[in-house]
Amino acid sequence: MSYAISAALQGAVFAALSGDAALAAIVGTRIYDAPPMAAGDPYVTLGDEVAKDRSSQTHSGTTLDFDVTVHSAAEGFGDAKAAAAAICDVLIGADLTLARGALVNLSFLKSRARRGAAPETRRIVLVFRAILDDGNL
Repeated sequence: MSYAISAALQGAVFAALSGDAALAAIVGTRIYDAPPMAAGDPYVTLGDEVAKDRSSQTHSGTTLDFDVTVHSAAEGFGDAKAAAAAICDVLIGADLTLARGALVNLSFLKSRARRGAAPETRRIVLVFRAILDDGNL
């Protein structure tokens, strides 16, 4: 197993989300690893992840579950759900090119939508699973 491929996946996910016109129509360029103090609204963050070994005797592999979160100050879930749908459209089954290793599969696992206190009154956390191959051992 190698965690080294995680940065390559994050870069590819960021590039795919940043390059999508439908998502840009909702959040503009507000896609962050860590948002600035005045991030604007709504915005998206790439977040927590859990890596698990998927290696065999001949290949180094990793399963990486990672969060993509939509943050919104809107009173309703409309904008946040539209952004979440656009993110799913971009990532589910995507064929992303990584700077290291290869993406074998990218799928949606689950989501959680929550109401919160101002300024972030809505949050949707989407969890995706990436199966990664880091090559021969």
